[in-house]
Amino acid sequence: MDIQGINSSNEEIERLETAVEKDKKISVIEMYGEVLTDKNYITNPAIAREEEINRMILAIITPDKSALLVGKPGIGKTALVEGLAYRIHTNQVPDVLKDWRIIKINLPALLGKMIVDGVEVSKLQMLINEIDNIDKTILFIDEVHLLVAHNNGAVDLDFANMLKPYLDRGRILMIGATTSEEYEQYILRDRAFVRRFIKIDIAEAQGKDVVKILEGTFPKFEKQMNVKLAYTEFQRERIFEWIVEHTSEYKRIYEVQNRYPDICLTIVSSAFSFALFENSQVVTMKHFYLAMKNTGTIYEDSKVKAIEDFKVRFKDQLIKEGIDPQQI
Repeated sequence: MDIQGINSSNEEIERLETAVEKDKKISVIEMYGEVLTDKNYITNPAIAREEEINRMILAIITPDKSALLVGKPGIGKTALVEGLAYRIHTNQVPDVLKDWRIIKINLPALLGKMIVDGVEVSKLQMLINEIDNIDKTILFIDEVHLLVAHNNGAVDLDFANMLKPYLDRGRILMIGATTSEEYEQYILRDRAFVRRFIKIDIAEAQGKDVVKILEGTFPKFEKQMNVKLAYTEFQRERIFEWIVEHTSEYKRIYEVQNRYPDICLTIVSSAFSFALFENSQVVTMKHFYLAMKNTGTIYEDSKVKAIEDFKVRFKDQLIKEGIDPQQI
């Protein structure tokens, strides 16, 4: 056991308590945090993800355990946590989690120190101290591997060691999120940190579920951009199916690292942007065509095939909107 390290940690906490006592107005949560359960969600952020959210709930209500979400980039790990916040906000959780708060912390901003009344203290230790004194609070840290990845400063400090005692005793509940690669590269090296979590593998959404996500999310774009997607549910489903089919795994540019549902949401939001650019109050077939044609997330040959399919699949609607399919 590193006695010197323990003594240093205790001294840090004492300095922190002295500084906070002098200035009780300082709140790291207010400075670097976002209360997800206080947000007004236009739509459910985690459509078709009920199973994963239920597993996350079971993890965080297990005594002395927290939840660790692991999966590829762009598959919606943060959206899952927002989905849980949405459930809490709308009172759709077990009684044990009712009235809880989820606070998302910008971890990179905390990897350093600040001066409080002339005393230099760790910002992360200030956060831990603040969370430890607040009831019914869950800390959400994206890129949680940064907690165990040593910094490059003058002090080679493992920030995970600050959290371990609090996680052990259940004084702090946490949801962490990281990619599969960073989990294996950084987190697995710290077995003591790993055992404090229940790992939840998050798979990429597929096919029909992605269509459901698009159907449930487009009202958010309508609200944000004040542009309407004025098609029937059947027409929207056909459009979304076309987008999903032509952005499947082997059609993507891997360097971009976009996956379902992110890659499809990007194309749908791009169609709304093209409508705004043309001062149109509605999104039309032309805007979906432009969104696919200009996307940088799939290979050029895949885009060509998508456009050819678009001309055939939506021929009648294009003609109805005054567009000759052979001229686009």
